[in-house]
Amino acid sequence: MICGWQTMRSCSKQDPVGYNARMKFSAKFSLFTLFVLLLGLVGLVSERAGGSVTAVSAGSDQFVYLPFVIRQSNEPVPFGLVHTGDGTYYYATGAGNCGFDPSPQDLMVAAMNHVDYNNSAICGAYIQVDGPQGSVMVRIVDQCPECPAGDVDLSVEAFAKIAPISAGRVSISWQLVSPPLEGPIVYHFKNESNQWWMEIQIRNHRNPIQKLEIYNGSSYQTIPRMSYNYFQVSGMGAGPYTFRVTDSLGNVLVDSGIPLTPGGNVNGSGQFPPP
Repeated sequence: MICGWQTMRSCSKQDPVGYNARMKFSAKFSLFTLFVLLLGLVGLVSERAGGSVTAVSAGSDQFVYLPFVIRQSNEPVPFGLVHTGDGTYYYATGAGNCGFDPSPQDLMVAAMNHVDYNNSAICGAYIQVDGPQGSVMVRIVDQCPECPAGDVDLSVEAFAKIAPISAGRVSISWQLVSPPLEGPIVYHFKNESNQWWMEIQIRNHRNPIQKLEIYNGSSYQTIPRMSYNYFQVSGMGAGPYTFRVTDSLGNVLVDSGIPLTPGGNVNGSGQFPPP
């Protein structure tokens, strides 16, 4: 017997087996629909709170926020203003005004104009540069004092990805990006650091560093940043130390038990999230 939903009451009397099967299906379908809606709501709330509720299929390049589909963060995420200016090139080593070590294995680097360099605030940050023949992501390792606002001086290797080297100078646009990085942030201590005076540099950070603080026993003390991208503080003893690092997006990482390591690196416990 074929029973429509309009005649379900009479069908229940005439065909109790079919009626019960349909009612079970209806109940399961309603529960599944409710589950999907609730999971989607949790995903939305969690996303706004900085977390995630995900369903991932094998081989997929996307996370699925039910019922939303959002790009997975295994690609650089652009954020902030889009700047325009000229792109030039120089023979970079990876070292420079930002105080980083040479990186011959990775010369996708650049020097920032003196305005946007902003007393080293952009050191270690990543930007995507768009030129007439392509785009490239570079890490800021140096300052270009003679470059006006908006200009970026790229390594030869990076410039070649956006224009012919023979062009010398081209119009560009650029924007900050937050790329996925392997491992946590790193605390690098300057060689001369000791219990009376030390300089610390933050490395391997996916977002620009806004502030570094140290716990002095009763409260957090902001450490001044030098133009060469080290944070300088005096009288903090032999350690270990508790640091609080804030990125330009307001995310905060706190690391305790960091030992004084002159000339060395100490891994933090985490990495900043994407925008």
